[in-house]
Amino acid sequence: MNFADNYRAEASDLLADLETALLELETQPDCQELTDRVFRDLHTIKGSGAMLGFNDIALFSHEVESTYELVRAGKLTVMPRLISLTLLARDHITTLLDSGANPELLRVGEQIIEGFLELQKTAGLFKAQHSPAGVTPPASAAAVPPREPGHRCSYRIRFKPPEKVFIRALNLRLMFLDLQSVGECSVTCHTQLLPDLDDFRFETCYLFWDIVLTTDQGEAAVRDVFLFMEDDAELQIVALGEPDEDLDEQRLGDILVGTGTIAQDQLRAALAEQEHLSAVKPGAVKSEVPSLRVAADKLDDLVNIVGEIVTMQARLTQVAAVCGDPEVGFVAEEMERLTDKLRDSTLSIRMLPIGATFGTYRRLVRDLSRDLGKEIELITEGGDTELDKTVIDRINDPLVHLIRNCVDHGIELPSERTAVGKPTTGKIRLTASHSGAHVIITIRDDGGGLNKSAIRQKAIGKGLIKEDENLTEKELFALILTPGFSTAKTLTGVSGRGVGMDIVKQNVEGLRGTLELSSEEGKGTTFNLKLPLTLAIIDGLLVRVGGQYFVLPLANILECFELSEEAIARNRSREFVTVRDEMVPYVEIRKHFGIAGPRPAISQLMIAETPQGKFGFLVDLVIGDHKTVIKRLGGLFNNIESISGAAILGDGKIALILDLGEVAKEAMEANCLPALR
Repeated sequence: MNFADNYRAEASDLLADLETALLELETQPDCQELTDRVFRDLHTIKGSGAMLGFNDIALFSHEVESTYELVRAGKLTVMPRLISLTLLARDHITTLLDSGANPELLRVGEQIIEGFLELQKTAGLFKAQHSPAGVTPPASAAAVPPREPGHRCSYRIRFKPPEKVFIRALNLRLMFLDLQSVGECSVTCHTQLLPDLDDFRFETCYLFWDIVLTTDQGEAAVRDVFLFMEDDAELQIVALGEPDEDLDEQRLGDILVGTGTIAQDQLRAALAEQEHLSAVKPGAVKSEVPSLRVAADKLDDLVNIVGEIVTMQARLTQVAAVCGDPEVGFVAEEMERLTDKLRDSTLSIRMLPIGATFGTYRRLVRDLSRDLGKEIELITEGGDTELDKTVIDRINDPLVHLIRNCVDHGIELPSERTAVGKPTTGKIRLTASHSGAHVIITIRDDGGGLNKSAIRQKAIGKGLIKEDENLTEKELFALILTPGFSTAKTLTGVSGRGVGMDIVKQNVEGLRGTLELSSEEGKGTTFNLKLPLTLAIIDGLLVRVGGQYFVLPLANILECFELSEEAIARNRSREFVTVRDEMVPYVEIRKHFGIAGPRPAISQLMIAETPQGKFGFLVDLVIGDHKTVIKRLGGLFNNIESISGAAILGDGKIALILDLGEVAKEAMEANCLPALR
């Protein structure tokens, strides 16, 4: 990844944090911490962009940042118009980041900047002119707007940048130029931490600086110069008071003693420590814990390689069991232990907190609610819950569909809520929590709920059910997830065309997850999504039918028991079985996939939970638990929905991974079996 790509990645993270901070600032306009956070994000985007040649982004960000400097100084208040403009500015920076500048985008940027200038006019802070969009700001431009000359003060600054400052492509020379624009300064560079050439690492910064700066702009302006590396650097700023005329000619230690900042004996101790530091090997200096950005495709390759290692380890274990050699058995056990550790560590790298995804929905709810004239608050919980990055990426669109439906169909208008005794502001709760090998995501609104009568009439009109057909509440609500179903009386730009809910269901089931909804009229609707933690490896149950092996996802299996030929015969080949006084349909895997050969005298029946309800699966033999590395099938198998992948067993044989929901669905359609829920 080159410096430009690295900047794009870091800027994307900063823009996401900026959006979150702005939405929080809108509800807490007097929070200084949030104002500083917005300013810091803008300043970092500007500073790093100027260093790496993203001049259009740097200039535009500088103009927005200047407005927030006025907010920090108490000269401009946070208002909804300011937040909306800054969100537009954030989107504009994102566009510049993705596609680069062009004349049309520059005109859009000018219009946004004009909006900020209008706010400054309103506050009596009109800025006479600003840089045209096509002009690149000088690298040494000050981080804060010019100020009126005032009380001059001298500062002693100790600055030690992070060791990996060069890897982050931060240009220290430009930072010092910024510092010179703030005031008069003298700089002393310390080189005592430089190692011998044999130990020298070119990517590491070994230098640190002592600076004496005289300025009339105040300490805040001084700190702003270091703002985009302050969190990682060692930075000390000490005010020395009024400057003397021959300040630059005095020794720094004498200045500190003369102003009473330190005592004479403290100065001697500091000098002794400095001499000691020059004799210390660089390896003894505490270093940072490094972090790296890794492309997602490289992680995918790593997971695939680990999957191959897991397969070979299983084969080694099988060989060790056959040969009976204790030494080989010991090696196989150690290999299994190390492989398990490698597998868990590799998968943990791809696990990300879902909170970053949740944060993007605040903006969605804010904009949609304003378009629809509603007042809606999004409350998120469980943002630290971790999911595989692949799952997070694929679940984003379904969650957007569900939240949009809650905003459009679920939450009522303020006048309607007031009429029924509800607060004018509706609430949508988005929560996540772990449940074994799954994550449960819940979306709950406190709106009007689902109208059972309207759903039933719509279903009858579309021919989905008969007029005299009795449905449970769960079955009635499930009709909403059928293609083209909508009870909306009018079409809007948000929803109402019946497109989306069936896609949500397909996408969730494509992730081996389930989607359920419940509702109470007048009180709201709840969507529950149950998703696997990862799509790379699953806990499976290995079974055999004839000479073919299958893997059934263990999370779906409820229980397993034997079924004899006599019991099947007594049932007259009707594919039902009674489990604790409940009739459960089942499918014979041998017959379903056309596997030749007779059934054994005793077959194994597994009862599983599927989207169609409880369903049984009849196999010849259950071999046992199997940690299954999922392999994708080729394009020829794309239309076989009942098989979700394959696994390679220890002896090199192939086991097909079954999608139990699809197998049950196909069996029901072929045999007209009802699902007992």
